[in-house]
Amino acid sequence: MQNTPVASLVGEEYEVEVGPVAHGGHCIARTEEGRVLFVRHALPGERVRARVTEGEETSRFLRADAVEILEASKDRIEAPCPFAGPGKCGGCDWQHAKPGAQRRLKGEVIAEQLKRLAGLTPEEAGWDGTVSPAEGDKVPAGEVPQWRTRVQYAIDEFGRPGLRKHRSHEVEVIDHCMIAAEGVSELGIEQRTWEGMASVEAIAASGSQDRQVILTPRPGARLPIVELDKPVSVMRVEEKDGGVHRVHGRPFVRERADERTYRVGSGGFWQVHPKAAQTLMLAVMQGLTPRKGETALDLYCGVGLFAGALADRVGDQGAVLGIESGKRAVEDARHNLADFPRVRIEQGKVESVLPRTGITEVDLIVLDPPRAGAGKQTVKHLASLGARRIAYVACDPAALARDLAYFREGGYRVRTLRAFDLFPMTHHVECVAILEPAAKGS
Repeated sequence: MQNTPVASLVGEEYEVEVGPVAHGGHCIARTEEGRVLFVRHALPGERVRARVTEGEETSRFLRADAVEILEASKDRIEAPCPFAGPGKCGGCDWQHAKPGAQRRLKGEVIAEQLKRLAGLTPEEAGWDGTVSPAEGDKVPAGEVPQWRTRVQYAIDEFGRPGLRKHRSHEVEVIDHCMIAAEGVSELGIEQRTWEGMASVEAIAASGSQDRQVILTPRPGARLPIVELDKPVSVMRVEEKDGGVHRVHGRPFVRERADERTYRVGSGGFWQVHPKAAQTLMLAVMQGLTPRKGETALDLYCGVGLFAGALADRVGDQGAVLGIESGKRAVEDARHNLADFPRVRIEQGKVESVLPRTGITEVDLIVLDPPRAGAGKQTVKHLASLGARRIAYVACDPAALARDLAYFREGGYRVRTLRAFDLFPMTHHVECVAILEPAAKGS
């Protein structure tokens, strides 16, 4: 029996009323037949003509772009970036929305995820419903904060730099990224060709004048001589092992937070927004209120930002254990925190290393997991340690909400939640939730 091919709906157009924002940088709409559309480049309440970009007759939902705005929202502006819009660069989601509206949309996504996945209202989560801009990011409509201190340029087959289109490997060639930090833009990467390269990542440290580029050559290609507009160290990604190796200059950049300098090697994690590390560190410390002599865990600790802040506050009688899976990040964390004899950094996955430590109780926990979250087993283990407070730093509201539900099962409630717009123009948002034993709050 032959299978009947399923008809693609790509290119089909529908006139729709745009409904609420959804997690992922799009809004929800329905066709007259009841099909669900995830529509980019639209805003709630608008009437648009949406063109399908992904989906078939049998798909549960379709993805689409708003290609014509029939009735515009009062929050709509002309996208400042010439590379933003249907079929163009996929880096930004909300160039067409006023800055205040972007933050409201992010707040609506957080509230929806908390309700749907954790059964929490904003009041129950100790959240006032606002998403705070970073210092200096309150710009008028039509202006864009230059915040992105790391930009990975994709290189097309002609050696031209650009950024990927949404959900695509296609490259949108650009001559300037509006959200790139000044330190990235001044390198002049977009003004030259990069023959034989698959990607060029530019890093402009905000805590120093350090600049770095990481080159990923195409198979068999030779490395170009790198002559940029500013002094820069050069690294390359090896084809064989995927490791990052030094070509010339320092193999790290130096960043600053909490009046400390942190060395961040290639592949090591540091927040992309120049104000993010300090903003999140303060939110975590204000929420935890560390005391002298306490013991603390810093999980998914990267190069040691929170471990350093904790160690400084718990003092010589306290102790901090950091766990991080990245080998280079662990080396950096040990270097960065070498002046704290009571700090230990272990390498490995949290779910593997934590049970092996034999730790049965701890006063404070910080966790800053990857986008997928910590997961049920890890949360269950953390809840068993009896911490008086836990700080959960989340870059994904869905993962945060899922893990908050697991913490509730483990006897913890959310004391406060704060949200920060540390990725303007995109759908991404950072949250800090402070948890405490439920019995304490009842």
